Amino acid sequence: MGLWNFVKSAGKSLIGKDDAPEEVTQAALVKEVGDLGFKTDGLDISVDGDKVKISGDGIDQETKEKIILAVGNVEGVAEVEEDISGNDPVFHTVEKGDTLWGIAQKTLGDGNRHNEIFEANKPMLSHPDKIYPGQVLRIPT
Repeated sequence: MGLWNFVKSAGKSLIGKDDAPEEVTQAALVKEVGDLGFKTDGLDISVDGDKVKISGDGIDQETKEKIILAVGNVEGVAEVEEDISGNDPVFHTVEKGDTLWGIAQKTLGDGNRHNEIFEANKPMLSHPDKIYPGQVLRIPT
């Protein structure tokens, strides 16, 4: 079980501009996770203000980490708490000027391993150059 902080003002907006509710909803997050291709059967996502709690069974480590990122990298989410068995993931918050090469150098000790970080963050990342400050990335172990 872990608690991860995210930049509330950064990330993908799931809220429509015209009829914008004040907060991200559970239904919007479940839809986002499903749209990214993750199974939501046996997964429980609840929202309390800007905090999201994820629990469930039968989720492998890689999928768990990607679901944490999928909901955490949504505008309006500041914290994600998960209650799924497995190891705690390794995450990196993108800072201004970061590149995947630089992040790989800092976290994995070799900039040439940048493609591993890109692959570890699919389908949330569509292109290696499309990262932004405040985004949280999964670092493969």
